[in-house]
Amino acid sequence: MAPQQVSTLFAALGDPTRLAILSRLAKGEATVTELAEPFDISMPAITKHLKVLENVGLISRGREAQWRPCRLKPQGFRQVADWIEEYRRIWEASFDRLDDYLKRIQQPKGKRHGRQPKTK
Repeated sequence: MAPQQVSTLFAALGDPTRLAILSRLAKGEATVTELAEPFDISMPAITKHLKVLENVGLISRGREAQWRPCRLKPQGFRQVADWIEEYRRIWEASFDRLDDYLKRIQQPKGKRHGRQPKTK
């Protein structure tokens, strides 16, 4: 994923109102009015938040007569998971090297490099 895409996606996720909207949509689809209920902000502000989430591919908005259902797009989160997975591998490899190093330095001096301690 391109750095600009990652930045845009995480910026969308970095807003508490948008996170709350996503949490609500994780329970099932909802109308814009239902999504706006818990917030003390205007309907145009909610609409702007929804546009941000839609533009980064995390939600979709439909149109059924007067009803405007919003739905979570789970595949949009795949980008986040893929980006994190790349770094998880790096972190795990780093922790594995640290673990190997700690095991080596905790061994008795004579056994560190396969040498046997001298006997008297």
